[in-house]
Amino acid sequence: MAVELWNRVNVPFPSAVSAVRVPFTAQTAADVETLLTERENVLKLLRSEMLQTEVRLLYELLYVLNNSYRGNKTFKALKQVEQCVNRLKNMKLDAALQELSDLCPNRIQRQLSIKDGQCVVPSQPTLEWICLKVLGAARLTSCTLRRCSRAFTLAKQQMKWEEFVILNVVITSMLSRLWVIFRGVLLALSGLYRQLLELLRDVARVQPMPFLTDFSLPADLAQFLGPSDALLLTKPAAHSRARQEKKQAAKKLTAEAKKTCAQKRKLKEDLGVAVIRGVGLAADRKSFFKLCRTFTEGKSTPKQTSRADRRHEFQKQVRDAASFSHLEIRVDEMIRWCKSQRMGKEKRLLTFLQLKCRQMKCLEAAGYNVQRKLQTFKKEACWASSPEGSAPKTLRSLASRRRVHGRIRFHTLRRLMMRGGVKRKEQAGRQTRARLSGDDLRSGTAREATCRSTVTHDDIDDIFASAGL
Repeated sequence: MAVELWNRVNVPFPSAVSAVRVPFTAQTAADVETLLTERENVLKLLRSEMLQTEVRLLYELLYVLNNSYRGNKTFKALKQVEQCVNRLKNMKLDAALQELSDLCPNRIQRQLSIKDGQCVVPSQPTLEWICLKVLGAARLTSCTLRRCSRAFTLAKQQMKWEEFVILNVVITSMLSRLWVIFRGVLLALSGLYRQLLELLRDVARVQPMPFLTDFSLPADLAQFLGPSDALLLTKPAAHSRARQEKKQAAKKLTAEAKKTCAQKRKLKEDLGVAVIRGVGLAADRKSFFKLCRTFTEGKSTPKQTSRADRRHEFQKQVRDAASFSHLEIRVDEMIRWCKSQRMGKEKRLLTFLQLKCRQMKCLEAAGYNVQRKLQTFKKEACWASSPEGSAPKTLRSLASRRRVHGRIRFHTLRRLMMRGGVKRKEQAGRQTRARLSGDDLRSGTAREATCRSTVTHDDIDDIFASAGL
């Protein structure tokens, strides 16, 4: 498929003369001056420090998020914005516009050429080549604006979902600034293209050397970009009128404020004169304070009343619930309400009970009898909605474990270590006693054997002595 000439990154330069001599009038000098002014506006935006800073920020974000954020849609949209910016850089539009400035006469040359009646200006092939560059840059700029809008929408959607909030704030702010800058570039390119066509018509009438034979240049950028992107080239008059009205109103306010300040300065005040204060003001203040005191002591605020009513309603719904499925729905609604009211403690307790409710709902669906657990859970849910007084045993044990978690673990470890040391000491003592008892037993048996042998030998001697032997 053949690519259009304006859609190429490197448009081939025409092999023809770059400048020709044409008759030069005051109108031609005005056209050349306007063309150079529009060229300067485009180059000022393309080379601006603001645009370069935003592009560097885009590159840094893509480099940092390349691994952790690669599968995200916002990241892919940012990659498309980067591709458009890189292609616009590779077109080297600034170099082409700089060459146009070198071929056009400067102010002094224009004044002398008006007197002389002739001047050297860019030729028709050169002007058509620059027009192709401007058309390609305008199409790329409009594409960049669409990609910025899509990436902005995706980042805003993630912010609504509360995902990567800080990162999306940075991305949306960067994309909004890029959109504004590139829209300014598109408007500047539109004015430049209009002036190029005017000079091209004058040059082609005097020195016709057509370079584009298969492609006709559009009359303006709005016709080339289409109706969807043509709206970007129109400046809304309503907004400008509204801005002017706001500026006029602000000027009026500032003038009135200065006038009142001047009148106050003109007033002469005597510091020695006593200021007379009315007695009714103090009386009214006292009555107002009494009214406020009685109101705060006797009645509760509407916010407190609405909270109490909501808690009573939730407790009634919990008591009337027939299964854990109904309880889960009620607890989930109460958690969202606590989150909207910024009730952190109640939300944490109900979230814990919601996990427990889901487990019991699975057991209930499996066919287990959970009626006793259901009654206990109802008491826990009622207490969690307004945690006052003594808590149920399950929640109390949870709170106590959370409160002294680190201390219990430390003392448990210490006690286990002490028990292990005592056990080792007791085991060593038992082994020592067993060893000692074994030695005593062996020595006792030896003494008993010697005693028995001596007794036996004495008895035998007595028998032989009694026998006279």
